Amino acid sequence: MASFTERAIGAARLDRAIYEEVEHDAGATPQAAAVVVLASLAFGVGHAGQGGGLLTGMVASLLGWVVWATITWLVGTRLLPTASTHADLGQLLRTIGFSAAPGVLAIFALVPLVGWLVALAAALWQLVAMVVAVRQALDYPTTARAVAVCAVGFLGYVLVAGLVLGGLRALAT
Repeated sequence: MASFTERAIGAARLDRAIYEEVEHDAGATPQAAAVVVLASLAFGVGHAGQGGGLLTGMVASLLGWVVWATITWLVGTRLLPTASTHADLGQLLRTIGFSAAPGVLAIFALVPLVGWLVALAAALWQLVAMVVAVRQALDYPTTARAVAVCAVGFLGYVLVAGLVLGGLRALAT
C-alpha cells in the first residue's frame, strides 16, 4: 500500500493504479480530505490579497468536494451507468479527493507575470485527474463516459452552489 505522499503524487501523475487503490481503501477518506484541504490552502495562499479567507476557502472546498462527488456519484451510477458500474459514494469521495492533488501548484499563482498560467495549468490538470478518478471509480470502459459524467456533475455542482449562495445572500439581507 502506498503512503499518503505516494498516493498524492501518483494521483497527480494520473496513475490509474493509485486511483484503484484509494477507491478500495475506505481508510483513505481522511487522506482524500487532506488533499482537498492542501489544494485549497495552496489556492488561498497563491491568490492572497484577492479576497476571501483561508478558513472560508477550506470549508467551501470541503463542502464543494462532497457536493460534487455526490452529484457525480448519482449521475454516474443512476443516470449513466454501464453494466460494470458498481460504486458507492465513499469511492467517489476518495478518488475525486485525490484528483485535487495537482491543485497544490496553485500556490505558484503568487509568481509575478507567469503565476496565473501555473494556476490555470493546475486547474486544468485537476479536471483531467478528476476524469481519470471517475473512470476508475465507476469502472467505465471509456474515457468519454467519464468526461460526460464529470460535465453533468459539474453542471449540477454549479446549480447547487448557486442555490446555496443565493440562499445565503437572501438570509444576509
